[in-house]
Amino acid sequence: MDELRPLFYRLYRAALTYPPRYSSTPFHTCLSWADCYAALPPWLQQSANPAHLLEQLLHDQELLTRFIFFSFLPERFNGHGFGRYPGQLAWLRNLLLEKSIRHLRVLDAACGSGEGTWELAELLTEIGFTPRQASLEGWTLEPLEVWAARQRCLPHSRQRQQQYRNRVQPLVCQGWGRQVTFRVRDLCAVHETAPFDLIICNGLLGGPLLHQPEQLTQVVRILIRLLAPGGILAATNRFHNGWKKQAPLIAERFRDCGLAVVETGEGLAGTSA
Repeated sequence: MDELRPLFYRLYRAALTYPPRYSSTPFHTCLSWADCYAALPPWLQQSANPAHLLEQLLHDQELLTRFIFFSFLPERFNGHGFGRYPGQLAWLRNLLLEKSIRHLRVLDAACGSGEGTWELAELLTEIGFTPRQASLEGWTLEPLEVWAARQRCLPHSRQRQQQYRNRVQPLVCQGWGRQVTFRVRDLCAVHETAPFDLIICNGLLGGPLLHQPEQLTQVVRILIRLLAPGGILAATNRFHNGWKKQAPLIAERFRDCGLAVVETGEGLAGTSA
């Protein structure tokens, strides 16, 4: 892998118009080519020889496109797919109905390819919100995720793409397409924007990419700066039962930053003063 990894990284740099982040790619942590090859989807397993795979990618534009999206939008990441946190959605539904909120500004931090953001739009529709009463933003660090979310296009998974579009189309027809937006944003940086009444941060806090106490404190503080008075910050993840392991630490960080902490069935939520 010490020999192969630089070659695939060079391919990524040549194919993309921005500096890639390699942490999500299949070559980042694999100890051997055998392990890496076994984790590839069947359509990339044409040959066990990595030189043959590189050659195919260089000569087949469609295959290269699918490979790039597979590399930077891996299925194992929590920002991809519908139905990942039904317990949290049920908790939010009850909360919003109880509070009788009629105007809402929502941030889906670490939104991935956007399915969870659209689920929030579905929830708001179910409890009576119209597109004029709410706006939703999805933020992620990966430009390809933003493109996939905006276009509802997943070149590496055509079946999932069709399911995505079929599910979201009724919301688009109702006018939510103008109220759901996606942006490239680094959650470790401070951003000047109008405050949010609700921030969802799933799959990040306490997950494999952000679990060190100093990092957690930094991101939690930045997210709290984005909250409107009385706003809610909810977070969970599904990584190897990571939330259960990290819950005490996350709760401590929330309290240290001035949030009142409650359990949501899946993860935690904090309410600002």
